[in-house]
Amino acid sequence: MRPRRAMVLAAGLGTRMRPLTETVPKPLIEVGGRTMLDRALDRLEAFGVDEVVVNRHHLGDRIESHLAARPSPNTTVRHEEVLLDTGGGVANALDRLGDAPFFAVNADIAWLDGPTPALERLVRSWDDAAMDALLLMHRCVGAHGYDGRGDYFMDADGALHRRAARDVSPYVFTGVQLLHPRLFDAAPERRFSLNLLFDRAEGAGRLFGVVHDGEWFHIGTPAALETAEDRLLGRPGARDFHVG
Repeated sequence: MRPRRAMVLAAGLGTRMRPLTETVPKPLIEVGGRTMLDRALDRLEAFGVDEVVVNRHHLGDRIESHLAARPSPNTTVRHEEVLLDTGGGVANALDRLGDAPFFAVNADIAWLDGPTPALERLVRSWDDAAMDALLLMHRCVGAHGYDGRGDYFMDADGALHRRAARDVSPYVFTGVQLLHPRLFDAAPERRFSLNLLFDRAEGAGRLFGVVHDGEWFHIGTPAALETAEDRLLGRPGARDFHVG
């Protein structure tokens, strides 16, 4: 099973990244000399993905122009007049994503692979009979730009369990995932979060995770951007730095 299609979620407002996002859509902010959107597309293309849907909203014409200048992979742009959130955004692209598992990647992150590329590890871990969603997780300790309570606990077989509100869990979801279209069966119309579908899949015992063995950067603020730049460019003074 080698997914040839993917979705890149690029329709966010980037409010925490202001003032940078007042003139540049967040996915087109450069980190380490490459836009976050291109970093996601580069990873997908290197794996062999040749069809990608990218959603857009804030300053979306700039995203579309940027993609038009990129020869590959082949991209379809979906403009969201009204933000559809993560679940609604992917559901709105299902007609282009086919009937087999596909990747979905957030456009406000960056990652460095470990010994085996993260996308390859997701594919190798996929069990079509048992899974509807397989999420790339990262340990909260060492997650650059993240200072939350985590998202999930994980069983020895990779099954995920969302933490309760007052709990602290060891793993954060990276925004990189492998999804089967059946995850969206009976999904709500229009705006909804992927978390709703993850919770349904967890309840059915069909939500699993793989722990990333490289580095991961959540680039949500100017401070987190600076940290990622330091790390990715290998500048003196590069540091582990967590922001809210």
